[in-house]
Amino acid sequence: MTQTNTPATPNFFNQEMADSYDQRNSALQPISGCLHFLTNLVLAPVPRNASVLCVGVGTGADIFALATDNPGWRFVGVDPSAEMLEVCRRRLDEAGLLGRCQLVRGTVEDIADTHFDAVVSLFVAHFIKLDQRAAFYSGIHRRLKPRGLFVSAEISVDLEDTSLHATVKDWARIQSLMGQEEKPVEALIAMFRDPLGVVSPAITEGLWRDAGFAEPVPFFQAFAIRGWHAQRPPL
Repeated sequence: MTQTNTPATPNFFNQEMADSYDQRNSALQPISGCLHFLTNLVLAPVPRNASVLCVGVGTGADIFALATDNPGWRFVGVDPSAEMLEVCRRRLDEAGLLGRCQLVRGTVEDIADTHFDAVVSLFVAHFIKLDQRAAFYSGIHRRLKPRGLFVSAEISVDLEDTSLHATVKDWARIQSLMGQEEKPVEALIAMFRDPLGVVSPAITEGLWRDAGFAEPVPFFQAFAIRGWHAQRPPL
């Protein structure tokens, strides 16, 4: 397996995390539900028989949200964590969706297909090391058909902005909903820098343009979480 686009926290998604991931994130369902609702609307132009790549598929939440409303879509889910993929495989099998899915352990660079109608990557980019972020977006761009759509959401704030402390205080409330112990604001800011690789919206949008995407369109924000969509231009 290639090491390109290695997550910034390679040991974070272990068996313990995989087993508890859905329960830990259940308190955030109003946020993820809204994000998935809007993602479905953004992807409305893709064909009824679309092929969709889910990068950082985790336990399969994005596939579940998209597959229900789009019965003709087929999915490839890729994730570097074998433990998370095993939970994903089990959940998809129980829901009768596994036949529409292919699961791959690895990163976007391990996906050979370059003809996807859409790529979805939610809550993933901030885990990619900063020196590999450009390659991450370029790899996604190469796997889309011309006019294919990319949808992504990540933790994205300007770490030099004067409102940073207030923004991080809001984020601390998100952390508490997930059952994590309260941390000082400065500790959360340090976490945003390392092990996460949080960057400003302006930097993210610039990286998308450099990768070859058309103008990124902001479509979602919930505290520090921001989402964009963009198209791979026609040839």
